[in-house]
Amino acid sequence: MQREEFFHALDTVIQAPRKITVLSHVNPDGDAIGSSLAFSQFLQKLGHEVEVMVSNDFPEFLAWMPGASRIHIYDKESDICDQILESSDLIAILDFNHISRAGLIQDKLKSLKINKILIDHHRDTDFDVFLCALSDTQVSSTSELVAETILHYGEHFVDESIATNILVGIVTDTGSFSHSIYHPETFSICAKMIEKSISYNQIHQLVYDTFSENRLRLLGFSISNKMEILDEYATAIIALTKDELASFDYQVGDTEGVVNYPLSLKKIRMSVLVTERQGVIRFSFRSKGSFSVHEVAQKYFNGGGHTNAAGGTLTCSMEAALEKLHQILPEYKAMLNQD
Repeated sequence: MQREEFFHALDTVIQAPRKITVLSHVNPDGDAIGSSLAFSQFLQKLGHEVEVMVSNDFPEFLAWMPGASRIHIYDKESDICDQILESSDLIAILDFNHISRAGLIQDKLKSLKINKILIDHHRDTDFDVFLCALSDTQVSSTSELVAETILHYGEHFVDESIATNILVGIVTDTGSFSHSIYHPETFSICAKMIEKSISYNQIHQLVYDTFSENRLRLLGFSISNKMEILDEYATAIIALTKDELASFDYQVGDTEGVVNYPLSLKKIRMSVLVTERQGVIRFSFRSKGSFSVHEVAQKYFNGGGHTNAAGGTLTCSMEAALEKLHQILPEYKAMLNQD
């Protein structure tokens, strides 16, 4: 759906007050939380009754974000969340487009015959028809798309809370502007948000400078003890077992950003973080240049994402997961070694 078509359809959807649930993906990150909070706050300004919901908890370093305390966590209050969903007139799906990414909420979502809208920047979708959808893979983040949507209705809708949430979403989903910048408009939008947000220095400090001691020690352990460099494939792999995570009193979000560090090596084109949690092996992929980790994640690891940032999962042992990862590398050897 093109921009003009989306905005025309959205006009109809939001013109009368509704009960709206804004829903984002499992293991929510800065973009999921930022876009959901910003969009919900915009809808509230229009007179809608809005609730924000995610499947499981988000990292502690995002808890300060304006409005974060009112987010419903499904795995902590499923009965209340079910009631909210059942009484909703509309569900706004933000920052994901595969129903499996709804986590614990997916079964409930499948059973409900409630109209939906979508704002997202990932590839493909397996959802049913939306009343309207804005999906653009050539945009930094869903938060940027939410900002674009709000600005379409007028810059006067952007207050400090909305601007701050959008900035957190864009900054975290671009690795502090190190990837996924496809056009200058990203910076134009950020400039408008900075005019109305809290200090950008404060935002950066609250997101990146609030490590616990255990989190910092886990980062050091990951790089010093667990980083495997495969020169032949220009690849780095960091694998952390559930016992290793537990030894550092792992909290949600403690491995955030770890996968990016090996990319600071000149010779590395792809970095992979493999973690063992809750009976599932999770993969976080990052790359430099044109090498698409989305293709790798989609083809072999039940995932996907973007060219330079993607994720996936396998239900198997850590040993089996690492064996599969090593087995597929020869297929990409030529691409990984291109200048």
